[in-house]
Amino acid sequence: MTQGRHAEAAPSGSPLQEGARLWERESELDVAARALDELYGDSAASGSLVVYKGEAGIGKTALLSGVREMAAGRATVWSARGGETVTSVPFNVVRQLLQPALAVLSEEEAREYFGDWYDIAGPALGIAEPTGRQADPQGVRDGLVAAASRLARLHWPLVLLIDDAHWADVETLEWLAAFAERLDDLPVFVVVAQREAEDGRAAACLDAVAAAARPGVSRLSALTPDATAGLTRATLGAHADDPFCREVWAVTGGNPYETVELLAKVQDSELQPDERAAVELRALNRSARGRGLVTRLEGLGTDATRFAWAAAILGTHIEPGLAALLAGMNPEQAGRCAEQLRTARILTDTGSPGSGYGATDTLEFVHPLIASAVYDAIPPATRTAMHGQAAWAVTASGHGPAAASRHLLEVHPDDDPELVEQLRAASREHLAVGAPTAARRCLERALQEPPLPEVRPHVLYELGCATLLTSPSTTVAHLRAALDSAPGLFGEDRVDAVCRLAQALVHTNQLDDALTALDAETAQQKEGNQRLRLRATRLFWECIYAGEHDPQDRSRSLAELAGRVTGRDNPERVLLILRAFDMMNRGENAEEVAEYCDRSLVNGRLAPGLGWTDPEWGFEILIALGLSYLFSDRLDRAESLFTESMRAYETAGWSGGHLSLAHAFVGYVHRRRGRLNDAEAFLREGLRLADRVGRGLPMHWSAAAMLIDTLLARGKPDEALRIADRYGFAAPYPSMILLPDAHSVRGRLLLAVGRTEEGISELETGGKVALARGGHNTVVASWAGDLALALADTDPRRAAELAAQSRVQAERFGTDTAIGEALRVAAALATGREQLTLYAKAVTYLEASPCAYEHARARVEYGIAARSLSELNRGLQLARSCGADALTARAREVLETGRGLR
Repeated sequence: MTQGRHAEAAPSGSPLQEGARLWERESELDVAARALDELYGDSAASGSLVVYKGEAGIGKTALLSGVREMAAGRATVWSARGGETVTSVPFNVVRQLLQPALAVLSEEEAREYFGDWYDIAGPALGIAEPTGRQADPQGVRDGLVAAASRLARLHWPLVLLIDDAHWADVETLEWLAAFAERLDDLPVFVVVAQREAEDGRAAACLDAVAAAARPGVSRLSALTPDATAGLTRATLGAHADDPFCREVWAVTGGNPYETVELLAKVQDSELQPDERAAVELRALNRSARGRGLVTRLEGLGTDATRFAWAAAILGTHIEPGLAALLAGMNPEQAGRCAEQLRTARILTDTGSPGSGYGATDTLEFVHPLIASAVYDAIPPATRTAMHGQAAWAVTASGHGPAAASRHLLEVHPDDDPELVEQLRAASREHLAVGAPTAARRCLERALQEPPLPEVRPHVLYELGCATLLTSPSTTVAHLRAALDSAPGLFGEDRVDAVCRLAQALVHTNQLDDALTALDAETAQQKEGNQRLRLRATRLFWECIYAGEHDPQDRSRSLAELAGRVTGRDNPERVLLILRAFDMMNRGENAEEVAEYCDRSLVNGRLAPGLGWTDPEWGFEILIALGLSYLFSDRLDRAESLFTESMRAYETAGWSGGHLSLAHAFVGYVHRRRGRLNDAEAFLREGLRLADRVGRGLPMHWSAAAMLIDTLLARGKPDEALRIADRYGFAAPYPSMILLPDAHSVRGRLLLAVGRTEEGISELETGGKVALARGGHNTVVASWAGDLALALADTDPRRAAELAAQSRVQAERFGTDTAIGEALRVAAALATGREQLTLYAKAVTYLEASPCAYEHARARVEYGIAARSLSELNRGLQLARSCGADALTARAREVLETGRGLR
């Protein structure tokens, strides 16, 4: 094999012969060259991504160096590297990568350039202080994608190089996977080098990156014997004979790194490259790696070894001053040691212009294999002690607890109260920048110390809070332990822990245990806000749990409690919301529902401490408030409330499940208003956001139910069925009640696609469930009207009974929408003059309601029944403005035939 046309891409100043590390990598470099040409040619060109995969020493780093050299002088190049000992440092690699751009921006410039994303992504990048509240990991990830995207456009043409990605922190890898999805819109070339990842989450992220790769993934192979011979002669001279070259290949297996290091050792030993010397290659190879490398390091002296150990403890992006502090050396001693290690090809400078590794005085190990060998060679007791010293040195250098925490994680437990407090502080910092996994690691390590008896319940409580969103079952164990500890938690912390425990238990289908925990704590509390909070929390979970045992007793308790409060503080306001929500579901007077809702507000707005991002009560109670308004025909208030939730979450950078639900409920307000096109768009976005968080979550059920309902209104039953199948929208349904009612939505879907018997069965089941819960709101759970229409031909008597029952309940609730819909169903079952009279009344009520689609449907049906040209035209216009395609087509078809119309 020849060196190929990319020989000039080898790093200058390398101890190797020019181009030596790029043998048999022509095709990989050709792919990169074409991507670079496309990048240079058009600032509006799509981005590209190449992944180089292979075992240690296979030449991945050399390829990145080759790409850097090809891009030098023509593009901005930033690079970063993962490290085996720094995988626990959140956002470490993305900070390295973007550091060249961030370092030159003042705070004012960065704030102006990143806009709303500054406060969200800035703390993760280390350029802004956290806002003080727990950051949403998905929001931080989105902020990092936005920040990197803006930098890519600003610094075009931009090349990003990420080496040893299998050792990158998970937070960076999750960002990289999200960023890779945006490359079609960005003028950037990304090159990722990696081995197979051992960590499951890291592997999943890297798989997603590989799936987005364009031009693709290159799996690197070992050098062939011919290439190894060419590399040997290029390094040692053309006189190297065939037996010697074959032995080089046999000893190294064609591994490029081992081959290069072996040939360097041959040069150092002045060995002649002939058959007689070939027998010495195996011994030389052992000295170039593993124990042999350690022996070579020890031969440089105690100081050099100690400095190398300090560098290995620090990992990547090594600051010489910090390494000197850890090694106990003055700058002059450290400088001499660093130079020795450079000469021995153990350390190298990393500060080439635009490299992304920082200033020119930072250091890096020449190869990850060397870093691993040096780290593993440190005696275990010494290594542990050095991590403890590193934590002190990092803190003494002005870095915070989070920066020191990765070293504290490696220190042996030793009953150190100060270390516990450092880890708790680090946990808070990690949560504040959107790294809950790192926070959890710190608190779990703090428990091992162990903390003082009076501190232990607080650590458990904090750990439970840190895992609430990611692992409810783990949260249950931690919070139970915190509450059962002696001396335990007291005051507000204890009540908050019980409420969070109840939330986690409900999310793991353990309502009875949740209620028991709340009751036990309530019995221990004196009258006051904390006791009221516990009672309100209990009633809330009963209200939204589908499997409660005694809904009548719960409703009586709510009525009694809410009747005694005025809404002077948040626990009282929550009780008013719960009373309204319960009344709405039961189909009690809608005017009273709205009155309770209004009393829970302060001057028409949410009270301080009861906002969408406030942690004490959670967002679920505000969803109950919004739905109470929504199904009581107060759509303006519902829309204002849910729009505020979307704005609050976007401002706070919460772009995961919270923003998903906000989009879904704003979408459903549009559905109720009859803005079906807008509703579908918002609901699909809600599902897209939910998909990024995970699959099979409660938020999926809610958004899917609303989208299916919307698609049925639009006349797209097949698409609605695809959504139902995709998200498993069928029994058994989740433990939380769904609004609109899941059985009603599923039943109408089955009827719409011609699965009549299944649809009737689903609606029958829905009726039993609703009646058992005392749910008589015919708008929330439309099963009775839908079932009446489905039974009209086969069981007209039952259909009439259901329609009459639905009409009584609708009039009890009293909204124009409920009464109008009940009248429309009754009209569809009637004949002659009675039918026309009922349709006329239905149209009158629905015209006064805020629900335009229901009005349009009643108009079209009335027009067809009355053979009225004017009513059909009005219905057609309404249907068209709603985006109700099937209803529009139906009205147009009747109008076009024109038979009997007047």
